[in-house]
Amino acid sequence: MAEKDLDTTGLFGEFRRMVRTTGTVGGIAARMAGHRLGFKGDGAAHAEDLKAILGGLKGPLMKAAQLLATIPGALPDEYATELAQLQSNAPPMGGSFVRRRMATELGPDWQKNFREFGREAAAAASLGQVHKAVLQNGEVVACKLQYPDMTTTVEADLKQFRMAMGVYHKLDNAIRQDDVIEELTDRLREELDYKREAANLRLYDIMLKNSTAVTIPKTVDSLCTRRLLTMEWVNGQGLQKVLDTNPTQEERNTMARALFEAWYVPLYRYGIIHGDPHMGNFTVREDFGFNLLDFGTIRVFRPRFIRGIIELCEALRTKDEDRAAHAYEMWGFTGLSRETMTVLNEWASFLYEPLMEDRERTINENAETIFGRDIAGRVHTGLQKTGGVKPPREFVLVDRSAIGLGSVFMRIGAKLNWHRMFQDLIADFDEDALAARQAEVLKAAGLSEFINK
Repeated sequence: MAEKDLDTTGLFGEFRRMVRTTGTVGGIAARMAGHRLGFKGDGAAHAEDLKAILGGLKGPLMKAAQLLATIPGALPDEYATELAQLQSNAPPMGGSFVRRRMATELGPDWQKNFREFGREAAAAASLGQVHKAVLQNGEVVACKLQYPDMTTTVEADLKQFRMAMGVYHKLDNAIRQDDVIEELTDRLREELDYKREAANLRLYDIMLKNSTAVTIPKTVDSLCTRRLLTMEWVNGQGLQKVLDTNPTQEERNTMARALFEAWYVPLYRYGIIHGDPHMGNFTVREDFGFNLLDFGTIRVFRPRFIRGIIELCEALRTKDEDRAAHAYEMWGFTGLSRETMTVLNEWASFLYEPLMEDRERTINENAETIFGRDIAGRVHTGLQKTGGVKPPREFVLVDRSAIGLGSVFMRIGAKLNWHRMFQDLIADFDEDALAARQAEVLKAAGLSEFINK
């Protein structure tokens, strides 16, 4: 079969994209409406169709839906169940696209930078694809090339996504999603700038410089542009492939400690989180440490928000409702009734439970099939009864990371004292000290110019 050139730049490309997403999202909206109005339908089958369609798109709409799938009641159960499991397996672009992209980013003589450049994509991500290459000095690198016309793709997807969520909100007010959608919009737009992602890589390299369990690839800054990211090639295996070898309990625990360190040292020491912890974004080293690979979805928080996370955990442990109310205020929730707060506490207690028990345990002893899905249904029902809630923007990626990591910890089968690990991280927590550390690492990584807090 002849190689297809799938570059969809320009007005016609945007039109074709709109046709696909409009049909997809229009169908979602109609089925949501029918479901809420009492019409019978095969919701699971529709959700399977949705997963197949979104998995074939080049990512933005899929990523937004996937993030929303972790918030109780933000999507119907059958959609959330399918989307929580969705990974990006979009088919790679062909050789003509690769040559055009490299020439556009590095000039017509781009090949002079490389001793070798892999013609076939080594991996496909949501917004781009990765090629393995060798620099003239012999260094092996990964070149991530952004798919064509992703700016208009993202904007078209977001327009349709807002439409679907608008329909759903009219029929189900458990989650008022204005700020949530604004947060997803900003994060997706940030992912389009690979120079920013290169700065995120430098940021994580600085924050985790003392870690022996986590590897952050070094960037090749002279070969990075807004649509090309070149970084060190790191060797590792996919997590599922490693789990298929039936590792020992200690090896499982080593992997879980590495992931805990990779996500929560930046959060509690610097107020920064990696917001996309699905298994395609890391690989396992031979010593069961981890390589982190994708840094498009990075969130910088106010130090007071991090204080609120810690305060809420302690409030739940001591059953102090006034302290919990103050913690939610720190997060940015406003106008919460005690009834609504009680419902939110059920969700928070589920997330915090492993951190509150001073003993070795699995992350979720109830072993639900999808981490949190059953309790999310109860929380959604409770929010409907109490008039709903409007989550603050900063809530989105913290929630996403907690659910995503919880699912990975379950799959790993780790058994650890999560309470001790957490307490060690926050033992000397101080808002002012965190603010100083945060400003220092953002400046050192060259990220200060990008951050608009």
